[in-house]
Amino acid sequence: MTSSSELTYAGVLLAVFAQQLGLPIPSVVFLMTAGALAAHGRMQTSIVVFLGILGCLAADWLWFWFGRRWGARAVWLLCRFTADPRKSARNAHEKFRRQGLGILCVAKFLPGLDGILPPLAGAEGVSLGRFLALDSVGSGLWSSSCVALGYLFSDELNIAISLAQHSATVLGIAIGAPIAVYALWRGLTMFRVVRQLRQRRISPTLLAGELKSNSKVALLDLLNFEEEADTDSADAIPGAFRVDPTLLRESPQITVPDDAKIVLYSPSGSDTVSARAAVGLKRIGVDGVWMLEGGLKAWREHGFPVSQSLEPPEVIAERLGVKRPASRLGSDGKGR
Repeated sequence: MTSSSELTYAGVLLAVFAQQLGLPIPSVVFLMTAGALAAHGRMQTSIVVFLGILGCLAADWLWFWFGRRWGARAVWLLCRFTADPRKSARNAHEKFRRQGLGILCVAKFLPGLDGILPPLAGAEGVSLGRFLALDSVGSGLWSSSCVALGYLFSDELNIAISLAQHSATVLGIAIGAPIAVYALWRGLTMFRVVRQLRQRRISPTLLAGELKSNSKVALLDLLNFEEEADTDSADAIPGAFRVDPTLLRESPQITVPDDAKIVLYSPSGSDTVSARAAVGLKRIGVDGVWMLEGGLKAWREHGFPVSQSLEPPEVIAERLGVKRPASRLGSDGKGR
């Protein structure tokens, strides 16, 4: 927390820029503090508002450029920090297409949507000039509101800042420690699962042979784990079914026979994508899974066939002898 006596114009600019980039910086507090200082003649209101707009535009332009350069992947990168990445990305697209680019004028007041819109606008092919014009309006409204609140409640704000400074360390430990422990635990879990999967790879040629011999193999397509895509028209390995990460978290425990082989594959063959799915599957009782080496990309490169028809999960469950009724994992990424 920055005290009012130490706040500078550069600090306001950097705080707004950092928050708009996605860093956990409370730029609203900086702007309100600057507004309180302006009420006492120690800062210029117009300069603070201008710096707030400038910080927003600089960060939003960078995200816009990432969206223009990388398309939906830039949007998906931001959505991965939410509880349900696929749902967040889909909601952002729906709101953008329903409300139009004008939603930028109020996006700063809508947590979650604010950070996703700049790369989404770039991915949708919006002109840079039009984007910056509307983003300037929205940034101006947001910066002015924050500064105005600090200006109007300058005396109360100074008291709040003083109290916050005395409790910042305790609050930081209380909030930060559990988050750090959880992040460390998640990181170690993913590292262990990735290492295990690297020892349980199956080549496209060997997988094709097992499928041809009608072995008890279940193919789990992980398209929904990797990035937002048109799952209705995406290719898949014949006989596979698509796993929805949302329903995977809600699925009850199941029992898979020891002689059945569960093979995971993603479009790119990413170890991390397969590890995320493996962790979710382990929670519902599916352990010892295999990973297709190189993913769907390697499968295509070997000349093996692909299909847009996915296998119903209940059919696979019956074929493998899974001790559970029809699966809720979803064969089309939409659930049952």
